[in-house]
Amino acid sequence: MHEHLGVGTWLLRGGSWGVTLSLAHAERHPGRVSGMLMLNVTSTRRLELDWLYRGVGRFFPEAWARFRDFAGLADSYRLPTDSTPPISGLLQAYSRMMEDPDIGVRSRAATEWMAWEDAVISQESSGSPGAYGDRPDDAKLAFVRICSHYFAHDGFLEDGVLIREAGKLAGIPGVLIHGRNDLGGGACTPWELAHAWPGAELIIVEDSGHTGSTIMTGEMHAAADRLYEQITNPA
Repeated sequence: MHEHLGVGTWLLRGGSWGVTLSLAHAERHPGRVSGMLMLNVTSTRRLELDWLYRGVGRFFPEAWARFRDFAGLADSYRLPTDSTPPISGLLQAYSRMMEDPDIGVRSRAATEWMAWEDAVISQESSGSPGAYGDRPDDAKLAFVRICSHYFAHDGFLEDGVLIREAGKLAGIPGVLIHGRNDLGGGACTPWELAHAWPGAELIIVEDSGHTGSTIMTGEMHAAADRLYEQITNPA
């Protein structure tokens, strides 16, 4: 990719699933990365997926039951969560529906998935409640097809590898920005990553959830300026 685009190194900016992709790329090609600006930090560990698609249902049991029941798995999953069955079974059911040749099946599955995602961000008064369902129909289908496919397979990653091998990022300046009120993914993930990544800066934004806030936007812009200064004027 770098050779094809004629790029020596680049600064990676990712949010949510984009953080997972950025970490996977940087840990494999650290010499190609000049810096990293990561928002709403995820690493797609199984415990993170289980929380997002089952555990947080403790706050929204009605919405979660609808999400589960549409997949036809009412007899397989219950709240509170436990270790069995793995949440991948529920995600695989949606992934299969998103590959159905019937556009009606795909559309209904995407609508139910988006309704769950919107439930998780519904309390984010400083951000954008309803942001998932507000997308155009084609974007909804693409989003759910990609998410269900990758998450049904744990992101095609060895569980926990991105945090476990974050030491490979030593020497790469990075800023991790995460909302304290991000119900879809707790601050524990960026906290663990910051401790495993030598020199990484962690910023927890108290008023923000997964969809951000004015304060988070300001932190992002300031962090981008700091990274640019570090990259262009190394000590």
